[in-house]
Amino acid sequence: MLSQKVVGKLNEHINLEFYSSNLYLQMSAWCEIKGLDGCAAFLRLQAREELGHMHKLFKYVYETGSLPVLGDIAAPPVEYVSISDLFNKVYDHECHITREINALLNASAKEGDLSTVNFLQWYVAEQHEEEHRIQQVLDKIRIIGESDTGVFFIDRAVGGMIRK
Repeated sequence: MLSQKVVGKLNEHINLEFYSSNLYLQMSAWCEIKGLDGCAAFLRLQAREELGHMHKLFKYVYETGSLPVLGDIAAPPVEYVSISDLFNKVYDHECHITREINALLNASAKEGDLSTVNFLQWYVAEQHEEEHRIQQVLDKIRIIGESDTGVFFIDRAVGGMIRK
């Protein structure tokens, strides 16, 4: 049985992962409107992955005999200055998620909840991968540049990063 403190923090994170999915889905729509099909497809995949992360947490909470609770999810932003602005915001968001996972893991450890600590290790590794992937996108944007046809080549490069 999980402590109420851990259940509360897990529920907060369920909602954060849900927000992440909505954020990336909204960002994909911005890319679609701008004709950036590769970036849009990349972000839709990210949105599906975040939804999967949410479901994994949701299942863990009810499997431990606690009630997962969905709260209000804020609407994500809809406008971005540029493709680099958008992906910098993705990177910042992923760093925020990493900090939240670390805080959740630390809270679980303080409660002596080793089962949850063990469960959260997957998220720690996943966040390392997420941050690295977005850093690769930012590196491509920096190398290619956004002037002239650069955005076209950025879109192709990002679309090519989609895991099959």
